[in-house]
Amino acid sequence: MIEIKSKREIELMKEACRITALVHKELEKAIKPGITTLELDMLAESIIRKNGGIPAQKGYPSEEKGVKNFPATICASVNDEVIHGIPSRKVVLKDGDIISIDFVTCKDGYNGDAARTHIVGKASEEDKKLIEVTKQAFFEGIKFAKPGYRIGDISFAIQQYVEKNGFSVVKEFQGHGIGRLMHEDPGIPNYGKPGKGPKIEAGMTLAIEPMVIAGKPDVWELDDGWTIASQDGTKAAHYENTVLITEKEAKVLTLY
Repeated sequence: MIEIKSKREIELMKEACRITALVHKELEKAIKPGITTLELDMLAESIIRKNGGIPAQKGYPSEEKGVKNFPATICASVNDEVIHGIPSRKVVLKDGDIISIDFVTCKDGYNGDAARTHIVGKASEEDKKLIEVTKQAFFEGIKFAKPGYRIGDISFAIQQYVEKNGFSVVKEFQGHGIGRLMHEDPGIPNYGKPGKGPKIEAGMTLAIEPMVIAGKPDVWELDDGWTIASQDGTKAAHYENTVLITEKEAKVLTLY
């Protein structure tokens, strides 16, 4: 069931999203060769809690038997890792890496979700293009995030832009509605057919998140039960924002 948010709910979501955007801004400053992904995780949790929020992903239930709930505030996915990378003191960022950071802040019962991919030190032109195409794919998609269109129109726009630029979209994972729950209806794939899927209506809040691989689209799950990586070892990027559907253009809530 797709929930249409009230004015009060939207204001609460805006605050959760503001904190999420602030944390991303501070993490971007901290990312450099020599820092560990665990240090980034600790910084993120500190900022969230200082602003009255809760790290919504920490302790998030695993759907697999024998796999622990997610143990950290952020997902920190390095190089060929697409999503859900677990922060660790053993993962030390080095020059030329790229890192995707994805997390959700909960404040007063409502959530704000966003992801960014960053360059560590100096990066190749190919890595820069991968990150920029992934980001722009989001903005191509939200051109259709308004009444009169359907979810499939967003999905199709993302896929077309990514593939036109020589990259692949991940098909096993998708964006989603968001509000009181981290994951709500509707699901928002990064591929699809225009004119298909649920109708887009004012008051919907959506987490739209292109996940893009430089090589083939195939992914696999690592032994930790969480981390998803490209099968061919090529690098991946992730860009996500929480958006509010209005009567006109989509409003991005997680831009600082």
